[in-house]
Amino acid sequence: MKDLHSVYHLPAFTRIALLLILSFVFIFSSPRPAPANNLFKRVAPEPGKEESEVITRVQIYLDRKHFGPGVIDGALGEFTRLAVSAYNKRYVKKPDPANWHQVLRDAQLGIKFVYVKYTLKKEDLRWIGKVPLKPEDQEGMKYMYYRSLAEFVCERYHTNWNFLHKLNPGINLDRLKAGDVLTVPNVVPFQIEDIKKHDQYTEEQHLSQRHLLVDTSSRIVSIMDNQQVIATFPITPGKERYIPRGKWKIVNMVTTPEFRYDRKMLQEGVRSDDFYVIPPGPNNPVGIFWAGLNKSGIGLHGTSSPETIGRSRSAGCIRLANWDAIRLPTLVRPGATVTVK
Repeated sequence: MKDLHSVYHLPAFTRIALLLILSFVFIFSSPRPAPANNLFKRVAPEPGKEESEVITRVQIYLDRKHFGPGVIDGALGEFTRLAVSAYNKRYVKKPDPANWHQVLRDAQLGIKFVYVKYTLKKEDLRWIGKVPLKPEDQEGMKYMYYRSLAEFVCERYHTNWNFLHKLNPGINLDRLKAGDVLTVPNVVPFQIEDIKKHDQYTEEQHLSQRHLLVDTSSRIVSIMDNQQVIATFPITPGKERYIPRGKWKIVNMVTTPEFRYDRKMLQEGVRSDDFYVIPPGPNNPVGIFWAGLNKSGIGLHGTSSPETIGRSRSAGCIRLANWDAIRLPTLVRPGATVTVK
């Protein structure tokens, strides 16, 4: 008390000077926060398999940033790890595929809600219908519909039946109807109703100068702008003997394509006169988008079976999930070069 009393009776100027000195001593002797740059040097391992929500958040974030993790399912798989690696190469100065710090931080900041609600509408029912399994029975149909509302919702939110079921316990996914409310991953939805019929895309100065690298070993297509990878998506490449390795060019792009189902072409790589023309729709074998190369019958396209991306093989084309395929015209255009290796 005596010391404080002595300070109180010092001249005003001296008291102010003393307070400033004490302030500086406090500031510079206190622990200082790490500079922002050090945040990028921290190391974080990949989440454990029990951290489903953390993994889902990362998958959603990567999906939004055009580094496709495959199906959103809250599980660590090959394509999620490859997407993290590609993201690190794009956004981290010294990328390390095993370091998840950057993507975990960015996902936490970028995705406020991991899940959202979707209410099925009467209008959704117009996309549902009976679709036979045999090509000869599909020819002549007007449209290759979704076979169920569950399939419609799964593709809309880039997920699969198992994960949708996990998010909605107690709801019978086989008996969905208008008015039902479902919990779904918070992705940018694939909206079939917004896809224009037979919409064709022409060259665009900047997008037509980009390059696509199709890696049939890792089963990834990378989109490059001035040697920089700006997007990656999982693919299913063709059968080994039909893979069109080499350098090509995209010559056309169209939505809602029809498909010429030629069994001999699919099995032997030779066109025949025995074929069926399959109408457009999400369950068309080439999905809802086609990007043709300057090699007859070969292109990048969607699929009727997104859960098989990366596993089963097509005859020679490069398949993507419909929700990834429809993004291609926003990233590349006819004229863009394609290397298949």
